[in-house]
Amino acid sequence: MPEGDSVWRAAAQLHAALAGHRLTRSDLRTPRLATVDLTTRTTLNVVPRGKHLLARFTGADDATGTTAAAEGLTLHSHLRMDGAWHVFPAGAKWHGGPAHEIRAILGTETHTAVGYRLPVLELIRTADEAKVVGHLGPDLLGPDWDAETAAANLAATPERPLGEALLDQRNLAGIGNIYKCELCFLAQVTPWTPVGALPRTTLPRLAAAAHRLLAANIGGPYPRRNTTGSRRRGQDLFVYGRVHRPCLRCGTPVREAPQDARPTYWCPRCQSGPTP
Repeated sequence: MPEGDSVWRAAAQLHAALAGHRLTRSDLRTPRLATVDLTTRTTLNVVPRGKHLLARFTGADDATGTTAAAEGLTLHSHLRMDGAWHVFPAGAKWHGGPAHEIRAILGTETHTAVGYRLPVLELIRTADEAKVVGHLGPDLLGPDWDAETAAANLAATPERPLGEALLDQRNLAGIGNIYKCELCFLAQVTPWTPVGALPRTTLPRLAAAAHRLLAANIGGPYPRRNTTGSRRRGQDLFVYGRVHRPCLRCGTPVREAPQDARPTYWCPRCQSGPTP
């Protein structure tokens, strides 16, 4: 399930393979982009913005000199639940899913980037990126990260359940369902606790913890997402995915219920507050 750290790693991989190289292959397999050809352009960079990916390209080498050709373009994609980008050496066999799930192919002389199951894929002017990501709050892994602003955004809707507020990318960008559950556990409250019921100091600490957790999971020798600090098998996460299994702190069986149509996990002993 892609969250901010996963998207950051995907952007880094795409950037390493494409940035500074002229595209030799361009195949965007959505009806609106089926006739688009990017092979006259060079990739400037690939950057994450929350859970969005922005691949930026130079203006085209177009003999007509038209304004449209000269404009920089951005390929905007969002992975949502199961989308993925994979990078392969040129000529290597692709393995990311069946061919009918491929939505984008970007190739250079040395690498090919293949996007599978991308629910969002659109080409926009680079100057218009704010139209697709301008609504996002501070990016947990971006240069604009600001814990105070993130905490203030969360506090702006005191009646809202904390779990829903954490998932709202307008408050802070990069948290998905896994980190939502883990952060609520660390705050020792259930995801259904109204934001306004939390002590005043909780939200700034929670924002700082979110940044710390995502930053700790973007690299290093352990590929599995980890929030506990334990390297024992099966102890990477405190509560997420552990329904009926013992809480790693107190041993109480972890519970699960839907919140906003997503499976949500909590420990009934370690976390206080309302439940479904």
